[in-house]
Amino acid sequence: MFSVTVRDHIMIAHSFTGEVFGPAQRLHGATFVVDATFRRPDLDDDNIVVDIGKASEQLHTVCHGLSYRNLDDDPEFTGVNTSTEFLAKIIADRLAVRIHAGEFGRGASGLTGISITLHESHIAWATYERTLR
Repeated sequence: MFSVTVRDHIMIAHSFTGEVFGPAQRLHGATFVVDATFRRPDLDDDNIVVDIGKASEQLHTVCHGLSYRNLDDDPEFTGVNTSTEFLAKIIADRLAVRIHAGEFGRGASGLTGISITLHESHIAWATYERTLR
């Protein structure tokens, strides 16, 4: 299995509901380093996994759509705890839509998986993996 990873970041504000979150129930900010890893069993006709430039552009577009916002104010997330794990899935799913729409170029049609890792800090991160077929 081959893979390529590109990186960006998001800066958001949000709060959580539930005792498990302790003081994070209050409004707080978070900055996440976002790694998007694209996988496929074989290289494409150009001997690459995915066009790194296009992958970087598409990840940036998805991250930009979340950054510098209070997610508590977004109707899409009403009543949802926008945990690190949840946000990793949101980013993966939004990239998957773009891959299937052809935004990554023709060579990306051979991609079989994507994983998104959100790094909360140098000691904690969460990953979501999904298939693309």
